[in-house]
Amino acid sequence: MSKHLTELQERFYQIINNPTLSPKQKNQWLALEAEASLPYMDISDDIEQAMKDGVICDMFEGHAPFKPRYVLPDYAKFLSQGSEYLELSPAENLDDALNMLNIIYHHVPSVTNIPVYVGQLDDVLMPYVGELSDEEIYQKIRRFWIMLDRTLPDAFMHANIGPADNIICRTILRVDAELKQIAPNLTFMYDPAVTSDDLLRQATSNIVECSKPHIANYPMHAAAYGDKRFGIVSCYNSLPLAGGSNTLVRMNLKHAAEKAESAEDFLNAVLPTYSKLMVELMDVRSSFLHESSNYFKHFLATEGLIEEGRFAPMFGIYGMAEAVNILMEKDGQSLKYGHDIAANELGHAISAKLAEIVEASPVKYGLNGKAVLHSQGGISIDKDVTPGVRIPYGTEPDPVTYVHATAGHHKYYTSGISDILTIDETVKSNPEAMFNLCKGAINKGYREFTANVASNDLVRVTGYMIKLSDIAKYDDEGSRKNTTWLGAEAACNTGILDRAPRVVSFETTPVYK
Repeated sequence: MSKHLTELQERFYQIINNPTLSPKQKNQWLALEAEASLPYMDISDDIEQAMKDGVICDMFEGHAPFKPRYVLPDYAKFLSQGSEYLELSPAENLDDALNMLNIIYHHVPSVTNIPVYVGQLDDVLMPYVGELSDEEIYQKIRRFWIMLDRTLPDAFMHANIGPADNIICRTILRVDAELKQIAPNLTFMYDPAVTSDDLLRQATSNIVECSKPHIANYPMHAAAYGDKRFGIVSCYNSLPLAGGSNTLVRMNLKHAAEKAESAEDFLNAVLPTYSKLMVELMDVRSSFLHESSNYFKHFLATEGLIEEGRFAPMFGIYGMAEAVNILMEKDGQSLKYGHDIAANELGHAISAKLAEIVEASPVKYGLNGKAVLHSQGGISIDKDVTPGVRIPYGTEPDPVTYVHATAGHHKYYTSGISDILTIDETVKSNPEAMFNLCKGAINKGYREFTANVASNDLVRVTGYMIKLSDIAKYDDEGSRKNTTWLGAEAACNTGILDRAPRVVSFETTPVYK
């Protein structure tokens, strides 16, 4: 081996010789290094400086993006029409449908190189149930669920079910609680006009059992995108069906607030200035994808499973808690985010301002010409900054107080927001408390309800799942699951294991009814 290696070649060898990576994982990491070795797209000096200052982050999607960040194909259309490209006839029964989905998933690229959206599965599969018995459906769904985890072992892969009650929905909940896999992630759509309390109870009982599913406020999402015209993908990102997100750029509100003289200066000068740079960077990145990469000549587009006009850039933010605390201090107040009303109200005002800016800022390739606002859940390298609009780890108040403090943000974040409530294990003896807390949070205005139970092995990091047992042995053994290393890094850097489990009781939660 030559002793005169470039820095890039050294990194290649480090990946190739890494004993904890599988051959497939090495392929993926080598591809990422190759893409990152290209020169960055042309950006202004102001954007470059904002990125160096840590105020703006491009989420490491590559220097020459050739695939959208998130893709949500119309799988129902795929099953009903088949595919010329994949040489598949329309599905005729449940076996056909499950087999066809297994095939197409391997042709749906995203930022993680696996599908981040596997469909609104009950809607997609119910037409093919036919005369199958409940037990036959259970066996088929169980094998399908295992297949997903073993062939696409990535916790950013996301399935949706609900709000209607049906055998596929019930079976997926049953199987997910039994298997307790990191993949796929799961969202249950809740609509109080459609969903029975009995079905919601099964979903919240699953949370007690395995920290899944998310519970989405279906009417709130449908109001933004249209009935059955959206999906929840990856961590908890709400995006248009038959479209997705071409790019995600995020702003570190903590670092932005450090550059402001006061809360007023932040709202009226600093935030608009950096938001303008965010839009510029989103336009640069999406323009390369749409104009140079030829992605929209792919069969997903030519066969009508996605539409170019249904992709939008995500305007992400994080570090709300630190930003509010910094601005409070600059204004001579010692009030803290998540605990004091005035601090919480400033946070709500920041979210409202962001929504106003995004609505008033056209983008080159967006949904109806606009980006979508997103409360970004953080990544594994984020140090000393809290994801999205959450209350800092270890300082969380009781769950009811937490909901009251953060509910005011949810209406602004069209493309997703998640507050992860960490609940004490005593809820296992009182699952009705989880049901009441969830229902109350939705009634209070939560767009999405998410909870971990402290004693579960399966827990959420930002929105994706990990097993604590996998983290414990990762350094020595590696993992077949693509996202374990991210969870291990997050545990080291971001304090996710410092979340304070809080007791939720039946007596306190019905205040939301």
